[in-house]
Amino acid sequence: QVQLVESGGGLVQAGGSLRLSCAASGRPISTYAMGWFRQASGKEREFVAAITWSGGREFYGDSVKGRFTISRDNAKNTVYLQMNNLKPEDTAVYYCAAPPAPGYLSLVHYSDSYEDWGQGTQVTVSS
Repeated sequence: QVQLVESGGGLVQAGGSLRLSCAASGRPISTYAMGWFRQASGKEREFVAAITWSGGREFYGDSVKGRFTISRDNAKNTVYLQMNNLKPEDTAVYYCAAPPAPGYLSLVHYSDSYEDWGQGTQVTVSS
C-alpha cells in the first residue's frame, strides 16, 4: 500500500493557475500509472488526468484538456497537476490515486481502477 498526500490547493481567481503535488510514500511509484480525480460538492467523482508509469503518455478529461498538465518526477516519488486558465467550474476537492498493480493501466478514466487515494486538496476558483 502507498500513502499519498496532496498539496498545493487554495483559492484563486478565474484565469489563474495552481500546481498540485502528490507525494507518495511507503513504496516507489515509478512503475505505477497515477491519476488525478476531483469531486465537487454534491457531484460524483470525476476523472481529471492520468499518466503512465514512464511518463510517456498522458490522458485528460474533456473538461480540462488544453488547460491542465499532469507530470511526474519518479526520483521524488511525486506526481504533479499544473492547472492553468482555471474556471469556477474547476472548484472541487482534488485527489491523486494509485492503482493496485504496476505497469500498464487500461481503464485510467475509472476510479475503480485505483486502490490508494490521498486525502484530497481543495481548489476554489472565484469568478
